Amino acid sequence: MYGLSTRSAAGVVNETRAVQLSTAIKADILRGVHAPGTRLRLEDLRTRFAVSWSPLREALSSLVTAGLIVSDGGRAYRVAPIARSELACVRDMRQMLETKALKMSIAAGDDAWEVRLLTTHHALRKAESEPWESRQLDAWEQVHRDFHLALIGACGSTVLLQYCVGLYDVSDRYRRLFLAVHPRDRNIADEHDTIFQATLARDAVKASELLCAHVTRTLNCILDVMPAEEREAAAMS
Repeated sequence: MYGLSTRSAAGVVNETRAVQLSTAIKADILRGVHAPGTRLRLEDLRTRFAVSWSPLREALSSLVTAGLIVSDGGRAYRVAPIARSELACVRDMRQMLETKALKMSIAAGDDAWEVRLLTTHHALRKAESEPWESRQLDAWEQVHRDFHLALIGACGSTVLLQYCVGLYDVSDRYRRLFLAVHPRDRNIADEHDTIFQATLARDAVKASELLCAHVTRTLNCILDVMPAEEREAAAMS
């Protein structure tokens, strides 16, 4: 009647709470609070966030879909292990999808998109001009994410954006683990600048080539210091 939703108020609250839980647990995983392979203790999570089982399991299911945790038939959950093969696959898919999204953004982007690009690049440039300290990682990661998503934000395809964001989140996790024990690359600010300038100039070919090279070099640096696959498997057993 009158087009009203049949969902109960409790259902809506649980759905909203599940999204909030998913965001909070995801942030912990990305920050390394839960190490790769760590079992997530459901009772501890339920107590910590003061929630019922329903939104908690819904949140965990969404993180399984995102590839950040793995499930043993819904009975136990672990933080997804890291693997060279996975990161190499993420690199290859980002090369294809993110550069396509950038080209589409450059073709369709309006003044509002340019303003967002200018704003996010300014914030990133400011963060990268400061002396690097590990405690600044969270703040840098946020402005870095904002800039990368601004680049492709005008592509016009919700599905493409969803794939790009998911891939970015997975590589974000690997990069945070890398930066926790390695200094930030001193040349990364220059790479961001050249991508920004080419994008603002609407040079789709150059901008996409620069973005592809940037993603490739960043993830290859991480791959170079990761252990061999068989050693990872042994460590997880």
